[in-house]
Amino acid sequence: MSPVSGLVIVDKPAGWTSHDVVARMRRLAGTRRVGHAGTLDPMATGVLVVGVEKATRLLGHLALTTKVYDGVIRLGETTSTDDAEGEPTGATPAGHLADERVAAAVEAFTGEIMQVPPQVSAIKVNGERAYKRARQGEEVALKARPVTVHGFDVRGVRRSGGVVDVDVSVTCSSGTYIRSLARDLGEALGVGGHLTALRRTAVGPYGLAQARTLEQLAEECTILPMAEAVSAAFPRRDVTEEEARLVAHGGRLRALGIGGGPIGVFGPDGTLLSLVEEQKGQARPLAVFVP
Repeated sequence: MSPVSGLVIVDKPAGWTSHDVVARMRRLAGTRRVGHAGTLDPMATGVLVVGVEKATRLLGHLALTTKVYDGVIRLGETTSTDDAEGEPTGATPAGHLADERVAAAVEAFTGEIMQVPPQVSAIKVNGERAYKRARQGEEVALKARPVTVHGFDVRGVRRSGGVVDVDVSVTCSSGTYIRSLARDLGEALGVGGHLTALRRTAVGPYGLAQARTLEQLAEECTILPMAEAVSAAFPRRDVTEEEARLVAHGGRLRALGIGGGPIGVFGPDGTLLSLVEEQKGQARPLAVFVP
């Protein structure tokens, strides 16, 4: 019996890399064809969307969806990685910062902003991952990139000695580094900062309510079927039998003005046929899942 295709919403534990989770899911799902949408650092916990079999073809599109995080930013201390896993690189007392000043600084990082990724990131520089070059002691020059921070909210402020811990919730576009927000917020306030905790609470429509720990998945490997996964994440288009045959052979449909992003195409019986994208009056296939 071939493995079921679909998504697994994992609640990633701290200390595991996203690759570790994929390796574990390969054993649980009984297939090598497993991948993930959107890397989480080892320190981070929370929602990691894993694709099994044909659902791996959805991952590139799901990785581009909005993500939501809860985190803790420590003001007054900096590290080599902009998070708690790095080596301390400096300390500046931050206890004098009023809550209102912190909130005002946070507001400046909301909306469309330019962000420089952390030195220790998976971005490639001249064909090599930035984190590999940084760990070799090289100063990696990364360019600022546009990202969108839809929401950056302060949930609480706690003080201890010279440091200030700020509890935040962030809703952002793909490619946004919460470590970089922590670093840049600290720089804006003149005291430095880094991320001490991070939990991803949602990737697109998939949240912690659907997520399962690896222990739970070992007992019952819950796989969200492809049709349900696509219906939850993308607009839906239902087609006729004739259109379904066209789609199954990679043909193009007439655009209906549904949207510019991926659209799930379903046959008359509810079978997921493909993902399409509307361009220049046509719905062209991004991925075909039948026969």
